[in-house]
Amino acid sequence: MSPFIFDAHLDLSMNAMEWNRDLRWPVAQIRESEKGMTDKPDRGRNTVSFPAMRKGNIGLCVATQIARYVHTDNALPGWNSAQQAWAQTQGQWAWYKSMETCGALRQITDKQGLQAHLGAWEKDPENTPIGYILSLEGADSILDMEHLHRSHAQGLRAIGPAHYGPGTYAHGTDSTGGLGRKGKELLREMGKLNLILDATHLCDESFWEAMDVYQGPVWASHNNCRALVDHNRQFTDAQLRELIEWEAVVGMALDAWMMVPHWQRGVSHPSNTAVRLEHAVQHLDHICQLAGNTKHVGIGTDLDGGFGTEQTAADLDTIADLQKLPQLLRDRGYTEEDIKAILHGNFLAFLNRAWA
Repeated sequence: MSPFIFDAHLDLSMNAMEWNRDLRWPVAQIRESEKGMTDKPDRGRNTVSFPAMRKGNIGLCVATQIARYVHTDNALPGWNSAQQAWAQTQGQWAWYKSMETCGALRQITDKQGLQAHLGAWEKDPENTPIGYILSLEGADSILDMEHLHRSHAQGLRAIGPAHYGPGTYAHGTDSTGGLGRKGKELLREMGKLNLILDATHLCDESFWEAMDVYQGPVWASHNNCRALVDHNRQFTDAQLRELIEWEAVVGMALDAWMMVPHWQRGVSHPSNTAVRLEHAVQHLDHICQLAGNTKHVGIGTDLDGGFGTEQTAADLDTIADLQKLPQLLRDRGYTEEDIKAILHGNFLAFLNRAWA
């Protein structure tokens, strides 16, 4: 059997609710259903579905809720009120529950459930539901701390306080600023609930403030290296060393513009820029060299994060092609033990520590 893979970042519910994709269909069927559609750049080019995940032995993932609230002076797309954003995440949560009811997904919320799922998948991967850990990408939909507790009761286990631009609780990609009073209050309450802080998308100032304030587990679900692609979305070596000190794990993202320099979204194409899975391995290797070991890297593809084959590695057609990574790692001299750690072991060890 192909190696087991843990993907630390997939926007499953966003694709189901906003792209109107039935993820129980094969990728080819979803693509066929979207022929001629032009409302989103990745129409007819999706790479993620449940059958594709099974083919690639991706039996566990971190799956998101995401709904940005934008102020009137913010040009980013999003909801016009935090209440609308909350309602959107609740619709996404309802979709996850419906996928559990039909046997496609299984929510994982604690160490006991994690071990039970891994055992069931090992025995019968064809008939075991795909496991998912619920995460919130951008915390704008959390109206107050009562809503945070309500989300935790629904199974939410990780939060990235910001996404793109300025947010209610932190500043994210392409913006500048700190956490402020509300952000610090959120982090304190997250710590009480032992929620995982996802440092992904935090701008530099918010990142360093969060490292000073937070007292719970920290990971970065989908983030690459600024030393290789110079953009504020990426982590500097200093930030990566800080995360290593925290015993964090960083998931490598497969968005093309994060993998190679000078990629222009909507202009560049994988075939004419020669972007390949090897470029993700370069980012992964960079972190291993900083750490002096392989304990702090994993996979966090973001393959359904608003892009498809037009904006990822040329040698990836569906998420099942993650199974090409083991050989690429062998070619770089990584041992079989290292490879298992990168594909799933590091994130599983992190969860076992965080949920002890």
